[in-house]
Amino acid sequence: MKNNIYIDFSYLLLIAATFGAVVVLGAFVAPVIFYTYKLFNGFHLDSYSAGVIMAEIFRRFSYWLYILAFFVLFYEMLMYKKGQRDALVFGSSVTVVFSALMFSAVYSPKIVGMQILGPEATQSDTFKNIHLASELDFKILAIALLILFVRRLMLLRIK
Repeated sequence: MKNNIYIDFSYLLLIAATFGAVVVLGAFVAPVIFYTYKLFNGFHLDSYSAGVIMAEIFRRFSYWLYILAFFVLFYEMLMYKKGQRDALVFGSSVTVVFSALMFSAVYSPKIVGMQILGPEATQSDTFKNIHLASELDFKILAIALLILFVRRLMLLRIK
């Protein structure tokens, strides 16, 4: 039982860190990169160049999301096997895993692939739709992470 608290704490720390990273990337990093002209006098990145920088940041963050998806899947399967079943945890953990994998394995590679084709490809309706879907997926991931964190914390208290 004593070792289990370290596993639980590590899991909650992973979820909290990922939630923090999602918020920081979406609320701080993206606006700074896309609105450089507001911060630096005389320096302006065009939207294509800013998009290439953001895509690289998100491509690297995708590796973290793969790790997160693996650990959420592993931990929640272990808890399910131990008989610790909760509908809210199940729903939020499935959402975390699927939205993390969708962002990492589908949206990021498609966006990077279209950026490789050049600025013209990033002006297409297809690119705009994929980008909008990836933003929505990122928001869903943030909400699911928050729900999973809070619920797991509540269940630890009940033990």
